[in-house]
Amino acid sequence: MAQKDDKDRDTPPPLPEPLRVPVADSHTHLDMQAGTVEDALAKAASVGVTTVVQVGCDLAGSRWAAETAAAYDSVHATVALHPNEAPRIVLGDPDGWSRQGAREAGGDDALDAALDGIDALAALPHVRGVGETGLDHFRTGPDGMAAQQRSFRAHIEIAKRHGKALVIHDREAHDDVLRILREEGAPERVVFHCFSGDTAMAKICAEAGYFLSFAGNVTFKNAQPLRDALAVAPPELVLVETDAPFLTPAPYRGRPNAPYLIPLTLRAMAEVKGMTEDALASAVAANTARAFDY
Repeated sequence: MAQKDDKDRDTPPPLPEPLRVPVADSHTHLDMQAGTVEDALAKAASVGVTTVVQVGCDLAGSRWAAETAAAYDSVHATVALHPNEAPRIVLGDPDGWSRQGAREAGGDDALDAALDGIDALAALPHVRGVGETGLDHFRTGPDGMAAQQRSFRAHIEIAKRHGKALVIHDREAHDDVLRILREEGAPERVVFHCFSGDTAMAKICAEAGYFLSFAGNVTFKNAQPLRDALAVAPPELVLVETDAPFLTPAPYRGRPNAPYLIPLTLRAMAEVKGMTEDALASAVAANTARAFDY
């Protein structure tokens, strides 16, 4: 029986019924998914997901995102050092938790060099955003917080200077993320990727004009606080994403996620919003284009 379960876990979910109004996946990691970029884009387009935002998490991944966006009209890129990448650059990663394997501590100079690389990529025309950046208190202890905050502040400055959207990863760090945005002055366009706050935070973000992007976890049984936040989020600030290969929507939780599964999340979101599928898809499509200026 266990073997069957393991096999199921690796099996991609079936194609959902196509959307009638095309939308964008506002946050995906094609470089972490099985199969080719061509196949992923074709599968997504076949169900009405005609645009994807490919998100960089480290220097190599950000270069790949920029190159992929240059090669495909339906792909836009964002570039950044993930909040968990900054402490690994500064303090090292002896356990090799990241995709690069074990790494030596490079100190602040190494972080500055990596940020210079992100800055150069952010200037490219097919790079539409700076992210995912922000704070992650879940995975980083107090020793890594200083590197995370320094990196986050630098990314805010890069986004503002290049006029790009800022894509935020906020894990168990709501107050600090909002505080640093206030202290630095937020860019014109800010996207909270995989929004994880409550209704109070959704209202704060909406007042500031920040976009709230919802992922497949909004469909999870235990995610009522997330659905409550979505319910109060203004339709003109809502985006949809996969964060694939992670956060596969119900009923396929635990199996590989990909942009073609966006319709499942969007339909669940429409129900929460009391909107028709087409009305929410139209809003999401316009919002994503506005957020990433394409």
